[in-house]
Amino acid sequence: MERFDLIVIGGGPGGYLCAERAAQGGLRVVLIEGKHLGGTCLNEGCIPTKTLLYSAKLYRHATESEDFGVIGEKVVFDHAKVIQRKGRVVKSLVNGVASAMKANKVTVVTENGRIAGRTAEGFRVLAGEQEYVGDRLVLATGSETAIPPIPGLKEALASGFAVTNRELLDCEKLPETLAVIGGGVIGLEMACYFASVGTHVTVIEALPKIAGPVDPEMCRIIMDAYKDAMDFKLSCPVKELTADGVVYEQDGQRQELKCDMVLVSVGRKPFTAGLGLETLGVETDRGAIVTDRHMCTNVAGVYAVGDCNGKAMLAHTAYREAEVAVRHMLGQPDEVRYNVIPTVLYTEPEVADVGETKESAEALGLHVKEIKLPMNYAGRYQAENEKGKGFIKLVVDMDTHRVLGCHMIGSYASELILPAAMMVDTELPVERLKKMVFPHPSVGEIIREALFQL
Repeated sequence: MERFDLIVIGGGPGGYLCAERAAQGGLRVVLIEGKHLGGTCLNEGCIPTKTLLYSAKLYRHATESEDFGVIGEKVVFDHAKVIQRKGRVVKSLVNGVASAMKANKVTVVTENGRIAGRTAEGFRVLAGEQEYVGDRLVLATGSETAIPPIPGLKEALASGFAVTNRELLDCEKLPETLAVIGGGVIGLEMACYFASVGTHVTVIEALPKIAGPVDPEMCRIIMDAYKDAMDFKLSCPVKELTADGVVYEQDGQRQELKCDMVLVSVGRKPFTAGLGLETLGVETDRGAIVTDRHMCTNVAGVYAVGDCNGKAMLAHTAYREAEVAVRHMLGQPDEVRYNVIPTVLYTEPEVADVGETKESAEALGLHVKEIKLPMNYAGRYQAENEKGKGFIKLVVDMDTHRVLGCHMIGSYASELILPAAMMVDTELPVERLKKMVFPHPSVGEIIREALFQL
């Protein structure tokens, strides 16, 4: 038996950053991870997906640049090499996490951890043949792909005809046709990659729009951008998978789509089964560990960060939650403000948002104004996206003159959302924000242009 100040179960973004910050705060920490450091984000999600999407962007630029005076010949896309490069990037970053753990003297255990209750000595966790005891416990077990009860899906997954994003990210041969069940963030990003490099993709979504809560006008721009390489079947629930296709319902009629491969991407669910939560009486809600804004569970000394608490399944949310949890256990006041956490959809064009929409703000009884401007107001955007249809929406509280939300679609949106999020977070009045100097020319000037519409 080994004793620690803190036991962290799960080595994804929330887990490894929590271990790092706690060690930097003077705690003796053990991090227990059964697979790979970096979790889903680094190994099977955020990083490998963005690596593929960047290759697809380069390919699109090389083959669709005649209007810019650049004419390429015999441009070839080598998907196998893209997958190999993805592997190198992931390996490098995983090694970086391991180095950070070593540098901060965090003990890393490569075993699955299971809670075995609590004694007078502390929280007990079993990992392999070893038992670990800690004064505090952080649960950072992440999430897993939700598998809907569709007839034939189990058999399709077993045969390899249907895959999750994990398997698709290692597929070294491009399918000629791909059906994507689910038009959410993960499904769309994978769909956009394959559609950009030659696969004909059909997205089948049960809801009347793609991308969940994303602004409907932005969704239409995304759909238009991929209209030649992607079909969208909206309000079409999937009824069955056959040996070579997907059966769905459209306008009350049964339809069948033949394809080479099916990606199942209907969302993710917290991974908490078999963790031993019942030995401590940790409260859950539909599988998600219930936490407050300090990341505390109902059991004193036990915290939950990242996807397993079901609040916002984003790596950067997990980072912030990890920092708040560590600060709380060190006696430093802090809490997570979920309304200032940005979200990004890495399609092309990119979509990003933070804070309130006009509708959500008005539902709170606030007097707001929404400023909408085309991205073409920014000179650099027009220079690089002559036919771009991007725009920004800024939501401002007209009583306090503070920015409540920002929503944008266009190039660099994933980067531009940061200053917008800072505006929402700091609650600086618009008149003060107008004094900020934006470099010219930059796409970011669109934020300044929007502020000066008030």
